[in-house]
Formats: sequence, structure tokens, C-alpha cells
Amino acid sequence: MIVQKFGGTSIGSIELIENAADRVAKTRAAGNRVVVVVSAMGDTTDRLAGLARELTSRPAPRELDMLLTSGEQTTIALMCIALQQRGVPARSYLGSQVPIVTDRVHGKARIKHVGCDRLTAELDAGTVPVVAGFQGVDEDGNVTSFGRGGSDTTAVALAAALEAAECQILSDVDGIYTTDPRVVPSAQRMERVTFEEILEMSSLGSRVLQLRAVEFAGKYNVPLRVMSAQGDGPGTLIGYEAPELEGPVVSGIAFNRDEAEITIAGVPDRPGVVHAVLASVADAHIEVDMIVLNAPRNGRVDLSFTVHRNDFDETLGLVNNAVSAEDMATEVVGSAKVAKISVVGVGMRSHAGIAARMFEALAGEGINVRMIATSEIKISVLVEERYLELGVRCLHEAFGLDRVQNQ
Repeated sequence: MIVQKFGGTSIGSIELIENAADRVAKTRAAGNRVVVVVSAMGDTTDRLAGLARELTSRPAPRELDMLLTSGEQTTIALMCIALQQRGVPARSYLGSQVPIVTDRVHGKARIKHVGCDRLTAELDAGTVPVVAGFQGVDEDGNVTSFGRGGSDTTAVALAAALEAAECQILSDVDGIYTTDPRVVPSAQRMERVTFEEILEMSSLGSRVLQLRAVEFAGKYNVPLRVMSAQGDGPGTLIGYEAPELEGPVVSGIAFNRDEAEITIAGVPDRPGVVHAVLASVADAHIEVDMIVLNAPRNGRVDLSFTVHRNDFDETLGLVNNAVSAEDMATEVVGSAKVAKISVVGVGMRSHAGIAARMFEALAGEGINVRMIATSEIKISVLVEERYLELGVRCLHEAFGLDRVQNQ
């Protein structure tokens, strides 16, 4: 049992749809039972969203979901026609027909249940079900969507429900690399990576997979394979760590340009003051990423934190209002010209000196670290945006990632 998901760029034209159909037919001819999940063609979703914005800046969420999910209906029909032309029995399914039942939250719905009976019957009859990604249906019969990249979530959910041997994410990349090859041309494709590592990399700025899809795959132990829709390479397999294997200490370098930093200097050192500053930010549903609170000095502390760059202006206003309301004699400053670089690897759990090597490499290039955040398997630093690509390249070299050999 294989679930194959084709992204929008890999089925963006009739020629590409035919190539994808060839790939499905080949997989089925090898003796596998196949379920196909497809996204909308190319930039269809963006185009549909643009049409809605021409009417209003705030379309009703229910109607927006109805609009945006229409792109996949076109693709499932075209894919089935292409498969049938190749002698492969195929039948298209909307998310509501499977059914993929979700909660009632439009635009970012969560899956509650996946019905398997209809798909299982099709598979038993030798048919390839082709399912529309990105969408489901709530218990009232309303169409819902999973947000950007949601077709990955559809594929993983189906793979989990059907107990598939593997969920293949086929796109215009041939796997997951040690970092972005556009920044570091010597970046290497990784043969294997763990769920933990790809979760960190996805949350830190890597755009290969939707974060929710990786979380879903890890929860239900669904092996994921990221591979090219055009070539025949093995891609990158994502699974749980094999304890008998000694992998690299650092697996990859992730980065995120969409950071903004806010510093509140001279906050009174008393209980509840940090909450007073950040409560309004939380109430505005703005996610705070890195947070640093320095040691008290003369009864004052400096608080620094980061948010998404798109939230910078709003957050700055909220913080200034909070500081004024609490009558704090403080200074609020910020910058949207910062970026985050992270080293990630499960091997960091059992190896010392990773941070020292990281800071040595950055210092050697004259890159100053503004903020640091760590977990068991990652170290993230905030730097000036102008040093981002230099920092990524020097860390990639410092940890020997340009010499990784796929086995």
C-alpha cells in the first residue's frame, strides 16, 4: 500500500499530469496498491484567493473554503482521465466523499476521522482512488480546508488510516537537503532524517513539508518519503531514529528570514511584569518565538523576543501600549532586519561542543549573535539579516555537511 501525493508544481500542466500518471501506473505495475492525493494545479489556489480579494479584503471563511477547494476538483478529474487512458482503473474523490471529517474551523481545520470503507473497496477492486488534497467536511456538511500545504496532511492522514507502508510526497525537489542548495550549492541530499529533525527544520523555516503533516506522520508512525515527481531517485526517507545507526551529529542547517526582534530595555524586575508586556501580544494571536530575559541589574531587566516579520508593526504598537499602561519608564526598540539560523541533529544529544563550534564559526566570519535558543536537538541564533547567507555557508562547512555521502 503506497500513498502518492503530487504537489501543485508537479501537476501544473497537462504534460506534467501525464508524467504523474505514468509514475502512478509504474508504481501500480510493480505490484503495489496505490492511493493518489493531488493539490490544485500550479498557482490555482493563489489565483482563486486573488479573485476573492478583488471583492473584499475579508471574505467569509466558509465561502473562501468553498472557493479555494475547487482547484483540487479539477485536478482529481484530470488525473483519473490520464490514468484511465493508460489502462489504469481510477476514480476521483473529494474530501467530503471519502469522507475526511474535520472540526468546524474554516481555513485551518483539524481532522477528526477518516472513513476508509469506500477507498478500501476501490482498492480491493483494483481501482486507484484519486483524492483531492487540502480539504475535508465538517459534521454539518460544510467544506473545510487545512491551510497552505494541506495536501500533505491529507496524504499522511490517508496513509495512517489505511495503514500504508509508505507515504510518498512527490514534488519538484528530489529530497531533503542539508540546507537550501540555492544558498549553499554544495548542500547534500540526505538519505534519511528523523521525524524530530524534520519537525525542527520545518518549524525553523524549511519549506519542504507542512509542519502539521510531519506531526501527523510522527504521531501515527507513517514513513514519509520526499522525492522527485520527475526522476527515479530514492529521495529522503523520514522515520524514527534507528538506534543501531550512528548518524551525523548535525543533520542540517535551517534558516528563516521572516524574523523581527523587539527589545524592552529597563523593565522593572518584579513578578508579573513580563506577562503584563506580552499578554496583549498573545491576545492578538501573535506567536512569540525566541525570548531572552537578562540578569537583573539595579532592579531592572531587559526583555527581548522575536515575532514573525509580518507582525512586527502591530506587536511594536501593542508593547508600547502595554508599557504606557503599566507606567514603566522603559525604552522599546525593534528591528525587522534580523534572521534566524539553526543547526539541527539528533546526534547533538550525545555530543558535546556543538555550541562552541557553532559560535567559533560565526565569530570567524565576524557575525555577532543577538539571541540564542536551544532544545535537545537544535541551537538557533538570531543575527543581522545581511549575514544570513554567510552564516549558513560557514556553519554548513564547519559541521562537514558538504561532505555527507548518501549510502
